[in-house]
Amino acid sequence: MTTILENQRLLHEELERLEQAVADRLAEEARTIRDRLLRDHEVGHFLTRFENQSKRLFDLYTDEDGSREKEVSALSHGDPFGEFYRQLNEIRDFHRRYPNEPVEDLARTYKRRPPLEGEIYMIDNMFTGEEFHGRFFDLTQLHEEYLNLKGVKRISYLHYLSIFDKFEEYPKVNKNDAYFTYLTGLADYLEAFLRKTQPLSNPDVVIRGFGDEFDKAWEAGSVIGWETNTSAEKPAGVWCDACEKAFTNENTFNGHLNGNKHKKNAAAKGNQATEPGASNIALGGTANLKHRAIAEREFRIAKFTDLMSKEREDTKTNVERKASLTERERQAELDALFQDTQISIGAAHIDDDEDDDDEDKIYNPLKLPLAWDGKPIPFWLYKLHGLGVEYICEICGNFVYMGRRAFDKHFTEARHVHGLRCLGITNPTVFREITKIEDALAFNDKLKGDKKQAQVTQDNVVQMEDGEGNVMPEKVYYDLQKQGLL
Repeated sequence: MTTILENQRLLHEELERLEQAVADRLAEEARTIRDRLLRDHEVGHFLTRFENQSKRLFDLYTDEDGSREKEVSALSHGDPFGEFYRQLNEIRDFHRRYPNEPVEDLARTYKRRPPLEGEIYMIDNMFTGEEFHGRFFDLTQLHEEYLNLKGVKRISYLHYLSIFDKFEEYPKVNKNDAYFTYLTGLADYLEAFLRKTQPLSNPDVVIRGFGDEFDKAWEAGSVIGWETNTSAEKPAGVWCDACEKAFTNENTFNGHLNGNKHKKNAAAKGNQATEPGASNIALGGTANLKHRAIAEREFRIAKFTDLMSKEREDTKTNVERKASLTERERQAELDALFQDTQISIGAAHIDDDEDDDDEDKIYNPLKLPLAWDGKPIPFWLYKLHGLGVEYICEICGNFVYMGRRAFDKHFTEARHVHGLRCLGITNPTVFREITKIEDALAFNDKLKGDKKQAQVTQDNVVQMEDGEGNVMPEKVYYDLQKQGLL
């Protein structure tokens, strides 16, 4: 049994505890992706709790029923000792009726602690294995749905990742109910992915902003792929709801309504065959609503993709990497991921100091480069790419490049281009494979000499004219003369 003033004091304390808890967790740098997700979701829960408790505290200060004012008045104008003993008796009576009632310890509730086993399982179950704790998209199922749409070419999953947010080239005639269902699934997936990976970005506000932006763009007729010309509106009745087909000519549409195919489709959907010209306006309105719903999904998908462009590029890179792996390497990768998960779950209840002491050290005696998962790459891959071969570039300041791939790539990088510009060379394209300053300067002088010689030769060309007034070089003139063609 607590008074209104005690409730206010308790809420103030909890708000301060929440602020400190959020500050403590944000001040600590997460070591892994799972740790970052656990931290962000916990901070998101604290922020939601802070908002709810702030509303409760505001309602108490508003005091719409006047109970807080009465309590303050009883303490200030009445008998303070009598009020004190009355409240004390209420507290004693409450604890006599509920002797084992636990006491809420806010300091312990919001204290930093290692994640519990259930919380780790929650994060692991939140993502599929392909998503790897929110680093990559998993659009394989949606890729299959896309391939089953009308008029879609068979494309690879990697190609799909590059074009799944490009809707301009897809014909509007094929944007039917199946297409709308596919768009809805894709938009819902991207929205859920954003909520899972970025809980602190206030997803509700972001999504609401997308909706407001779409409404303005739709009213202005500037939605990409759905631009409208207000000066020449389309005639009503060009969309057949039963056949899910668009017509550009109203007469063709009216003739289509009498066809057996239309009547069959209308009967299958529980509709009566539409008489010619009877409901053109209604059909036009239905088509407009469908188009708006489809355009809204397309707009939202494009916005989500722009917001998570890094995850999209990482997904494409991961798909390309997996395509080069053998079945044994893929299985080894899954086993390593499962082992890391078990290690993290087993160490969840260990203190931070013990975690640092027991952290597994990476055994890498050959000093092999680290892969994307932080582990050394296989030695055969190291030999295959020639990563043990050193390439020195004098133009880059004697910088050493490990492996032929890095060496070939560096000719277009800023370091090498800057080195050539310091030597007075502005066209780095023709200077590939040249790494010494002396060779670069000699080749540059040769190019300048050849260019000057070509200019001189071009200026010294003797022009000849035949009897008909045709002008030609001297060599061509004499050749034609010898053949008797002049």
